[in-house]
Amino acid sequence: MFIDLLRARRSIRKYQQRPVEKEKIELLVEAALRAFSSRNTQPWEFVVVTDSEMIRKLSGARSHGTAFIENAPLVIVVCADPHKTDVWVEDTSIAAAFLHLAATDMGLGSCWAQIRLRNHDDSQSAGAYVSKRLGLKKGLEVEAIIAVGYPTENKEPHEKASLQYDKISYEKYGRKA
Repeated sequence: MFIDLLRARRSIRKYQQRPVEKEKIELLVEAALRAFSSRNTQPWEFVVVTDSEMIRKLSGARSHGTAFIENAPLVIVVCADPHKTDVWVEDTSIAAAFLHLAATDMGLGSCWAQIRLRNHDDSQSAGAYVSKRLGLKKGLEVEAIIAVGYPTENKEPHEKASLQYDKISYEKYGRKA
């Protein structure tokens, strides 16, 4: 069931040094491309990276918070053309969520690294750094880098009691069940 997949999904930052099979990469790409988008604009573009040297470079996209990427055998860079729609951030986030859930469903671990609105250093944004490394076409914006691989860590699902049900209202804001 879908709820079981949601329960199992956790951010995984430690991976086996084992490549992700081509068939699984193709399924991840298909999952991303099947994501829904506002007015079906599908503003996204994805860069699939398995080259360890490029992955190492991408792990330095930000001064902190992206180092875990270096040990992933696969990263998928989520980009978009902001001229296609004003909700490209939402659309790429949905596609990224599909990627994460597909990875979990295939026994893979994954973790999101935010790139948009983050800095590489004082002289350039993380997006500009990634764009330059990957040779992205002008006008594409980088939303995130998703690291994917076979996990070396096993994280238990979050307990249902930890869910923030206090943030749920019914019929009118503030009305509890």
